[in-house]
Amino acid sequence: MESQLGKSVCRQLSIFSLPDDFILSVIVPIYNESGTVSGVVERLKQTGIPMEIIMVDDGSTDGTCEALEECVSMDGVKICHHPENRGKGAAIRTGIGMATGQIVVIQDADQEYDPNDFRFLLQPLLAGEADVAYGTRYGHCDRQLSPWWHQTVNHGISLLASIGIGLRLSDVETCYKMSTRENFEKIVDQLRERRFGIEIELTARWVRHGLIFTERPIRYRHRWYDEGKKIGWKDGLSALRCIIKYGFFRC
Repeated sequence: MESQLGKSVCRQLSIFSLPDDFILSVIVPIYNESGTVSGVVERLKQTGIPMEIIMVDDGSTDGTCEALEECVSMDGVKICHHPENRGKGAAIRTGIGMATGQIVVIQDADQEYDPNDFRFLLQPLLAGEADVAYGTRYGHCDRQLSPWWHQTVNHGISLLASIGIGLRLSDVETCYKMSTRENFEKIVDQLRERRFGIEIELTARWVRHGLIFTERPIRYRHRWYDEGKKIGWKDGLSALRCIIKYGFFRC
């Protein structure tokens, strides 16, 4: 394909070959998502990327456990249950411990993100152009706009994080964070944040290890609170706390 279209075109379209025996480990933290978990698994499998899907149920109380039972027999699906709700950060740490693939990515269970965008993040990692790839929600033409106040808060957090952590990012709070399993494993024992503060802490700890970051535009479909969106204003304050703690004070 590269000989026909040229290297530049293949790069822009994210057309590339995966290494032999390649496996992508997809960590899916889940809390009270009984209506979406099956759809997430289906969308992940439709990408055609060889993967293991690590579903970490974080103490759900809405029937998510029963919904996950339908996925138990599926090839490449691993399921773990936390006895109580510990937070997204704790679910991610559990998922890292279960991952066996060469590359690891985090996928929310709410279907706001499109796993077909994984290829855009994989390309720079497999080409050796970056160590970490983030999917930014602010750059793709095919995205549903979130409320203006939500965008303003996100931009503000990303700006402060860029100053505190020392890395310019347009979307530090994005779910799509992808890197090698080794890069996840080298910091997993240092991670302390239990909830959404993990987004800032994870970034800060990778920066301290001198890893090279890249951002790629991704598709995004905003979910409203009456549809089950969970992040709130308290998590915004937590993000500011984490920027101070892990960025300015380098805890």
